[in-house]
Amino acid sequence: MSTGRLSIAECIEEYLVSLRVEKGLAQNTLTAYQRDLNQYTAFLEGREPNEELVDDFVDELRNKNLANATVGRKIAAVKGLHRFLLVEELRDSDPTRLVETPQRPDPFPKALTISEVVALVEAPGSETPGARRDSALLEFLYASGARVSEAVGLDLGDLDLTDKVVLVTGKGSRQRLVPLGSKAVGALSRWLPDRLSLVRRSEPGDPVFLNLRGGRLSRQGAFDVVKKHASGAGIEPTMVSPHVLRHSAATHMVEAGADLRTVQEMLGHATISTTQVYTRVSLAHVMEIYVQAHPRSR
Repeated sequence: MSTGRLSIAECIEEYLVSLRVEKGLAQNTLTAYQRDLNQYTAFLEGREPNEELVDDFVDELRNKNLANATVGRKIAAVKGLHRFLLVEELRDSDPTRLVETPQRPDPFPKALTISEVVALVEAPGSETPGARRDSALLEFLYASGARVSEAVGLDLGDLDLTDKVVLVTGKGSRQRLVPLGSKAVGALSRWLPDRLSLVRRSEPGDPVFLNLRGGRLSRQGAFDVVKKHASGAGIEPTMVSPHVLRHSAATHMVEAGADLRTVQEMLGHATISTTQVYTRVSLAHVMEIYVQAHPRSR
């Protein structure tokens, strides 16, 4: 989409010229960059990139069963493009700033153990409004398996703490009802009185999670909460993110015997194939159950 400024296709041309002239990249490397960025352009279909579209593009790459190195290269190309556009003031924001380039052979993050999750969600305590907000957010992310965009987009009317459910609005404005455990309900109940004293009258909607200035908590703010309390819980912050909490919730449910259809509904996956990754994330758990259950395993 062009509104008196360079289109994304034109921006890509500028970026490739910069890589050739200023970085001196070889033609083979430039060709690979152009191929990856052309794929990105085709995915956008003329839409201006934003964080949700970038997330969708990354999901599409991961669902194609591409090699991890290939996914990493394509994400790196897109991130490099948007950093260039920001530096050159061709765009005023970077929708890829929260996207992590995969480094490990497995494109899916490592789930936290249950004890690590407990340490993380209990790390904020409850002595201040900020602590109560952080506790509510962490408990909500793990209890619901919600995406970070779904959590920060949550409005007060979406919560039913009496019946312990939440209406989550996901990709494509698809909505789903997700149950909440007693720990999450308790943490939210402790936070909501603080929220009433903080919320700005001019704030659009009726956000559940606020920053401490009374505005809706941003995606970056939610990432910062998770990273901050990872340190307090004795977990390496680079290994934890809102998505890792989502991944951990699903992994722990499958390991405890939840069927994939239930987990699919909870996570808001459009197809069961996306959810099936959780059947192969914990080989150690499978081996443990096998040894316990199979009559000829010993």
